[in-house]
Amino acid sequence: MSRPSTARLFAWIAGIVLVLAIVARFAPGPWTGEVAAQAVPREVSPRGPLPAGEQATIDLFEAARRSVVYITTQSRVVDLWTRNTFNVPRGTGSGFVWDDRGHVVTNHHVVAGASGAQVRLSDGRDVAASLVGVSQAHDLAVLRIDVADLPPALPIGSSADLRVGQTTFAIGNPFGLDFTLTTGIVSALDRSLPSEDGRQLIEHLIQTDAAINPGNSGGPLLDSAGRLIGVNTLIYSPSGASAGVGFSVPVDTVNRVVPQLIATGKYVRPTLGVEVDEGLNQLLTERARVKGVVILRVTPGSSAAAAGLRGVRVEQDGRTVTPGDIIVAVDGAEVESVARLLGRLDDHRVGDTVRLTVLRDGQRTDVTVTLQGAQQ
Repeated sequence: MSRPSTARLFAWIAGIVLVLAIVARFAPGPWTGEVAAQAVPREVSPRGPLPAGEQATIDLFEAARRSVVYITTQSRVVDLWTRNTFNVPRGTGSGFVWDDRGHVVTNHHVVAGASGAQVRLSDGRDVAASLVGVSQAHDLAVLRIDVADLPPALPIGSSADLRVGQTTFAIGNPFGLDFTLTTGIVSALDRSLPSEDGRQLIEHLIQTDAAINPGNSGGPLLDSAGRLIGVNTLIYSPSGASAGVGFSVPVDTVNRVVPQLIATGKYVRPTLGVEVDEGLNQLLTERARVKGVVILRVTPGSSAAAAGLRGVRVEQDGRTVTPGDIIVAVDGAEVESVARLLGRLDDHRVGDTVRLTVLRDGQRTDVTVTLQGAQQ
């Protein structure tokens, strides 16, 4: 008998494989019948009640989210060909209801340069907002909305008695993902960072590791009781996203500045009535090898003049310069720069009395000054 040809052998093998495949497809077995029998939803295991901590967080979010808003801003542009004016989207941020009169608090940098703002409430309603006032030095702004069935204002807490390690909750709209909750702790207290214009320090900032991202700006930072303890304002991140280092304007500052913005549309900063300059101050203090703020000039009729503070004096020959007082502390707290001095004074109100420690003729002396107002 002759051997089968190679072509016939391959055809014979292919036929066997095809028959086996058909049998495996329709015949029950470990690869078909058992899988089909098991292709049903599994029984859900009972979960049981939520732990008290989880339920408390849920309750906090459900209560607070109604007061948080999503802010979008627009810029007005002009078509150079048609001269038509129209609004284009500019940016987004967060905010929260401050009182029952429709005032909404957010960051200054959220609305800076915008021609208009829209507020979205937690129930989905979009409402046009008007600008009431801003404080660039504190990165705070107040808007107002006119709407029926206004959400409740957030309860106000205190930031002076915060402690590192307390739980924090941030609610906002990171990257436009509205009404997002993140949690963390108070990482540090009493941080000081420059304001947007760099001329003044925002004092007593709260540092938290609750995730704060672009879009969270202006949203509330809450304690475990659901009370407002800060307004989320910025992050420290080389990448621009959350790196676990976020900062909030403390509620004690907010509660001092916002009522002024509502009442007058501006923040009146407490001042001494002296002229100082950061650039010159750095040069003069380095040469004198001291740390403090050199008073360049005392404004006639000011609180500083009444207290007897002295500025730099140029003698009649025009070549002899007599140094003025150098402020080294406010109420015992050291100041080493103009920004720090302004920040220390900003802890007070117009009309308060402060104790300045100054260097005068090489000697330390204390001078009491009543703070006066100066528009920011």
